[in-house]
Amino acid sequence: MTILNTQIYLLLFSVVLITSCGAKDKPARSENTTNESEATPKKNSQISEYIRQIFQDKNGNLWFGTNGYGVAHYDGDSISYFSNAQGFDGQQITGITEDREKNIWFATDHGVVKYDWSSNNEGGKRFTNYTDWKYFRGQGFWSIFADRKNNIWAGSETGIFLFDGTNWAPFELPYPEKVTGEFITKGTSWSITEDRAGNMWFSTNGFGGFKFDGRSFTQYSEKDGLTDNSVDNIMEDSKGNIWFGTRFGGVSRYDGLTFTNYTEKNSIGNNEVCVIYEDKKGNIWFSSEGYGVYRYNGESLPNGKASFTNYSQKQGLDVRAVQTIFEDKEGRLWVGGGGGLYRYDGKSFFNVTKNGPWK
Repeated sequence: MTILNTQIYLLLFSVVLITSCGAKDKPARSENTTNESEATPKKNSQISEYIRQIFQDKNGNLWFGTNGYGVAHYDGDSISYFSNAQGFDGQQITGITEDREKNIWFATDHGVVKYDWSSNNEGGKRFTNYTDWKYFRGQGFWSIFADRKNNIWAGSETGIFLFDGTNWAPFELPYPEKVTGEFITKGTSWSITEDRAGNMWFSTNGFGGFKFDGRSFTQYSEKDGLTDNSVDNIMEDSKGNIWFGTRFGGVSRYDGLTFTNYTEKNSIGNNEVCVIYEDKKGNIWFSSEGYGVYRYNGESLPNGKASFTNYSQKQGLDVRAVQTIFEDKEGRLWVGGGGGLYRYDGKSFFNVTKNGPWK
């Protein structure tokens, strides 16, 4: 491949990363922003052209992780941005979680950032940035999760780290073999979660998912019936089923004994599934690259196939590369990705900008 062709290939690949689930393959390094006006979107009134994460904390505040402007925060009255100018060391936000002390933790392209509520009104330091080279050797992160014991789990480009309240330490998964692939490392974990029994689940790129019960690991892969070994997202539903969203194989549902797979061959438009989410009514929502989102209500069609409802541009959802789905305490369902922030009104979706509508 010539130098010119190589440059063209890398440029095209970068565009794909920004507009699809593939953006997880390699974090977009961002330069530090020193001017507050530069840390907020200027092109239009969108909160951001790309919403990667949506989260609501115990105080009811909404947080929106962006792809290049840090994190946007809505307190019920107004929206503000936290980035370098406010002491927040990170521009691309790929994960948000909350611990028992109501501290908010962020996975970023520069490491991990903690927002301390206790110091907010006392003139103390709001942000603790675990972004120095000594912590993670300068690598970016893709996932973060606070478990019931108040441990913080964070998935980086090359592996998982565990924070016990004092120290960060590597947490090794028992990978059975080496992996080779451009732009990807075997240690990348895009999803970390805990089930009702207290087991920790970790997604992997090429090895399916791992369950850790505190002592030993169980691996779930294509050999067991999983639709694809490149797993983007893992979620437990209210019935105890474990759902896997994969990069190349659609969706798998594991009931503890067997896998049921939903793919573009029988159920959805595209096999690239970034996120899976269950709302308060028990509906399962998930993305499908280029096709917006699908909703599964647990029912079946007369032919026995699962009943899915698709929401895309015709239904007002102008986000084809969906990265995040979230229902808040008020029952509002939010969707974000390449195209901004959208909310579901029970029938269709509408765009929510910096000016709202919020209520």
